[in-house]
Amino acid sequence: MPTATSSALPQPPPAIRDNQHIYSDYFDEEFARELDENILQLLDRVWFRSRLVGFEDFPQRNNPDRPLIFASNHSGMAFPWDAMVALAHLMRSLPKPDDLPRPLSAPLLSKSTLMNPFLVRNFWKKCGCVDATTLNFETMMYYQEHNLMLYPEGVPGIGKGFNRKYQLQRLATSMLRLGIQHRTDIVPFYTINGEYLNPYAYSWDWINRLTKKIGIPFLPLGPILLLVLLQPWCFYMAFPANLTFVLGKRIKPYELTSKAHDELSRDEYLDLSEQVRQLMQTEMNAAVQQHGQQPYRWPELWQRMKENRRYFPFFLPFAWPALFTEFERQFVKEGRRGIKLNLTSPGAWLRMIWRNPFTISFFIPILGWLPIAIRGYRGNTIRK
Repeated sequence: MPTATSSALPQPPPAIRDNQHIYSDYFDEEFARELDENILQLLDRVWFRSRLVGFEDFPQRNNPDRPLIFASNHSGMAFPWDAMVALAHLMRSLPKPDDLPRPLSAPLLSKSTLMNPFLVRNFWKKCGCVDATTLNFETMMYYQEHNLMLYPEGVPGIGKGFNRKYQLQRLATSMLRLGIQHRTDIVPFYTINGEYLNPYAYSWDWINRLTKKIGIPFLPLGPILLLVLLQPWCFYMAFPANLTFVLGKRIKPYELTSKAHDELSRDEYLDLSEQVRQLMQTEMNAAVQQHGQQPYRWPELWQRMKENRRYFPFFLPFAWPALFTEFERQFVKEGRRGIKLNLTSPGAWLRMIWRNPFTISFFIPILGWLPIAIRGYRGNTIRK
C-alpha cells in the first residue's frame, strides 16, 4: 500500500512522514473481507438487519487530495458492534473500494486484547482502525487510499449511558481544525437504534474513571452486568437492534469561519464545535423520529431466524465466541486464505469449541474471568 503522497502535492512535515507507517502497520484488507464473508454477513443478515439510508449517491471528495471525514454518534454503553456493522455493510455495498472510510478508534480499544472481540488479537487494527491520537489523525489526512471515519464524541460518547441516549456529547475540536486546515468536508451519518444494543445500561462518570485504569473505557450498570459475571461472553454481547445508518448533510467547516486554522483560539474552536454539534443533533433527532421508533422489529427478527435456521446457533450471541475464535485459528494461526467456515453441518459449534478449548472459559461463571483476564491483559499498554 502506498505510503507517500504525490510529488505534485505539498509534502507533509517530517513527523508526519515518519508516522506514515500507520497506513499499513496492521491493516489486512483480506482479513476484513474474509471476516465479513464468514461471520459478519450472517450476523448482519439475521441479528442486526442493518440498513443504509441516503447512501445511494455516495459522497465524493470535495478536495481530491484529502480524505473526507465521516463522523457519527456513538451508541452509549455498548461494545462497538455498530461500527463493525456499518463498515462491513459499506464494504460490501460500495462500488469503489477507496470510498470505504478507515476508522480512527479510541486507543483504549487496542491497548489490551480484552477490548478486542473475544480476544482476537489486534482485531481492530487488522480491520483498518488507527488509534485516534492527534499525530495519527494529522497523518491520516495525507492518506490517499481511503476516506476517514471517526466518532468525534470519543470515549465519553460510548460511556454516556441510556440516560443520555441520542444526546451528542462535546465533539473533538481536532475534527474542525483539520477540516479547516485541509479544506475537506465533514460528512455526518447517524447510527439509529444502536442505543438498544445494550439498553437500560446507565452511566456514572466517577465509575468510568475507575474502570479506565484497567483498560475498560466504561462500565454499563444495567441488566447485562450480572450476566457478564455469570457468563463472560456477555461482555461482548449485543441485543438484536435493527441498526440503521442515516446519511446527513455535508458540513464545510472552512466556511464557518473567515480565519485560517492556526489563527483560531481554543475558545473559537469550542464555539465552532458546538455549532456543528447542534447541527448534527437536529438531524439526528429527525432520524430517530423516522427510523428509531421500533428498535428491534421482533417479527422481522423471527422471520430472519426461520429463513436462516440451517445456520443455527451461529447467529445467536452465545455462539459468537466459538465463531470468532475459529476464524482467528484458521486465518491467523494456520495462515489459511479463502476460508469457508462450515456453519451448517450438525455439531459444527461443538467441533469449534473442541478445536479451541479456551472458548469454554467464556461459559464458566465468575472463574472463567481468570483465564480471560490473563490472556486479555497479557502485553497490554494501558499505562503507556
